Amino acid sequence: MHLLPAAARLSRVPRSPHFANGGVSFWYRQTGLPERRAPLPGSADYDVCIVGGGYTGLWTAYYLKRDQPDLRICILEREFAGFGASGRNGGWLSAEFAGSRRRHAAARGRRAMIDLQHAMFAGVDEVIDTARREGIDADIAKGGLVHAATNPAQRERLLAEVEELRDWGYGPGDLYVMDPGERDRRIRVAGALAAAYSPHCARIQPAKLALGLARTVEALGVHIYEDTAVTEIRPRTGAAPATAATDRGEVRAQFVLRATEGFTASLAGQRRQWLPMNSSMIVTEPLGAEAWDRIGWQGRELLGDEAHAYIYAQRTADDRIAIGGRGVPYRFGSATDVRGATQPQTIAALWRVLTRLFPDAAEVPVAHAWCGVLGVPRDWCSTVDADPRTGLGWAGGYVGSGVTTTNLAGRTLRDLVLGRDTELTRLPWVGRRVRPWEPEPLRWAGVQLIYRLFRTADRREAEQAATTSGHARLAELISGR
Repeated sequence: MHLLPAAARLSRVPRSPHFANGGVSFWYRQTGLPERRAPLPGSADYDVCIVGGGYTGLWTAYYLKRDQPDLRICILEREFAGFGASGRNGGWLSAEFAGSRRRHAAARGRRAMIDLQHAMFAGVDEVIDTARREGIDADIAKGGLVHAATNPAQRERLLAEVEELRDWGYGPGDLYVMDPGERDRRIRVAGALAAAYSPHCARIQPAKLALGLARTVEALGVHIYEDTAVTEIRPRTGAAPATAATDRGEVRAQFVLRATEGFTASLAGQRRQWLPMNSSMIVTEPLGAEAWDRIGWQGRELLGDEAHAYIYAQRTADDRIAIGGRGVPYRFGSATDVRGATQPQTIAALWRVLTRLFPDAAEVPVAHAWCGVLGVPRDWCSTVDADPRTGLGWAGGYVGSGVTTTNLAGRTLRDLVLGRDTELTRLPWVGRRVRPWEPEPLRWAGVQLIYRLFRTADRREAEQAATTSGHARLAELISGR
């Protein structure tokens, strides 16, 4: 019953003759899928074993090996390094950090949360500088970030957020409301009533960064084993070291670090730890020069909006528009996608948003659609830790703000593993403990209700509601954000 309406909605979307849905992501369509590395050859011993070959695992291995070259380090990856969110995201190398600032401040004080924000500012440049130093060409362009408001309720939220962030480490140059002239010079978003700008953001090509990082850490001497599925992570017990159990043998190590983000639920005992939230993207064919003259976007800024079911977008290095947002937010039982294929209704919804914001792109065909999962803790706050007593560590729960945060996590895990007391290990996201998500079917029903309320709120606000919809306030209350 639902297939025909979905197919009808998709039929109205102009698609390229070479349109693809899934195949991991468009970013890998550009680079080509990497040749698989060999799997774990059998049980082995290492100093540090990292489970998950995405940004978190790669950055952690990079900083550990750079600081202590004699460490024996391996990365275990079920597919290939960069297969998950690291190779599918929207390419925002942003200083935005997931979670409630007040919640983080409650752990170690307001000053600690401000320090965390400043660490995120610095993290953007750390990634850029490291990519340059290591010869990683990831189409990086530091054009900053524009957040646009297209109705009165969004404008009210935008202005209030800019004012609030003054208390959380943002100075006048870190984030400000643009005057109409600057707003139109940067990006001409149809119907924009207000827009804020932050310089602390850069565009990347996500797969190129992941592939480059993997090559870099391998050249440093880190062993990356692909096609190796970890089924369970066990803590140190007595004389037995921490262990990662796989389908190809066991890896024993002084530390086993979990860097599985949205795929954490696949590990034994972790099904309710982090919820795998789905996010979807489409990318157009390249736009012509005349369209870009009308749209602007010459500075390669990243673009977001103030909707509750928000979007994120970039102008790619080859002059396409890539835009993403939540589609079907969660699959029952913490299931994940099949190699990035997304739903027809989600493709159609993203295309409608794209053409509303940029009418000049309405006739440009969609070239590719894909999706992926990101990790969401029950309190929606990222966390990082490593416990020398158990030999276990982890980082993740980035809630979609992970490109820069993974780098900060990697440097923090390095310090924790090496037993250092540093500014990074004293940040308020270190050592957080979060209660698990509810069991099914409560988990599925709750997420569906939250996003139904958010979408209802967006529709009502689009009808020119002057303030934030009560539906959104109820969704925030239920979600616990």
